Amino acid sequence: MHRRKFLTSAIAAACAIAVAPAFSAIVSSGFIPTSRKRGTTVRNVKDYGAKGDGSTDDTKAIQAAINSLPSTGGTVAIPAGTYMIDTVTTMGIRLRSNMLLQMADGATLKAKTSSVKRAYVLYINNISEVEIAGGQIIGDRATHKYASGSTDEWNHGIQIANGDRLTIRDIRIAECTGDGICVGGGSDDVMFVNIISTHNRRQGLSLTLCSNIAVYDSEFSYTQGTAPEFGIDIEPLGTYTCKNVHIENCWLHHNAKDGVHCVSNVSQVTVTKCLIEYNGRNGMVVNGKTGTNNIHYTNNVVQQNYAPGIALYYGDYIYISGNTFYNNRTKGAALDRSPDFSYTGWKSAISRDIQQPSNTQHLSIGSNLYK
Repeated sequence: MHRRKFLTSAIAAACAIAVAPAFSAIVSSGFIPTSRKRGTTVRNVKDYGAKGDGSTDDTKAIQAAINSLPSTGGTVAIPAGTYMIDTVTTMGIRLRSNMLLQMADGATLKAKTSSVKRAYVLYINNISEVEIAGGQIIGDRATHKYASGSTDEWNHGIQIANGDRLTIRDIRIAECTGDGICVGGGSDDVMFVNIISTHNRRQGLSLTLCSNIAVYDSEFSYTQGTAPEFGIDIEPLGTYTCKNVHIENCWLHHNAKDGVHCVSNVSQVTVTKCLIEYNGRNGMVVNGKTGTNNIHYTNNVVQQNYAPGIALYYGDYIYISGNTFYNNRTKGAALDRSPDFSYTGWKSAISRDIQQPSNTQHLSIGSNLYK
């Protein structure tokens, strides 16, 4: 898959557009993802019986190709075609350490219809040095048979239960009954580059118990179906923590609720050079009653969100600067603020873009541009 052109590398240029700007996303940042260690062995899933015809269950064939790799690992190639995946019997395709799953541009892993509460297309658990690249993953949201009284929200495209030194790049993930991608289990050093996670029911990307996460040049959009419905949700459970998250040059749009949401026990998060627009609630939210600190929102374009562009409830050491805000809180009456102005700090005139802070400590609002 050719690298998508997402956000302008110069947000400042977009900010110069005068009236009712339609800030467009879109040039790759040029960020090059980290290569992971693996052996030189190459396997082709077609040599293990995979058909890719859109009807044959290819789960066992793909798994056999993966299992055939030596201990040093290698590459498993998936040619163009649609490969039906049983997400239930073995909890999807289980990857191994020291491997690249390389999908051709025309390759699709398609989840077979299920009726279970929890299932995955690709499953990473207790492994390291893994790369997933190319192709697409399509979930079963359109045909899923929901259990009575259940949202079945744990059916994900990719589940990373516990993985270290992982790279996921150049892939589209859509139509999942749960999340496009969910990361947890103490995972560390996980990189997402040039991914599209769209039209999934629960989240585009969930970050729970994990650390050292990088997200570049990616899109998280049209999340809708079951709560919370965020583009990216940084939400460790209970006393777990999530720290050191860097989100750059991404496009978060048309999610039913927030573009990016941070809750308790989240620290060292940077969201920068992103386009965050047309979300059904806030563009970005910090709402961590405990242990949430060092959150940086810099040089983003935040526009046309239904509620305020940034909402601050609980948190410590929050920094907001260099952003451009336009026409947020669209549920309210239009506010004519012409001419454009820059302002440092908070005042009521910017309340549609930065909600009046509450229960935040050490808040720094630098100079931002308001249109």
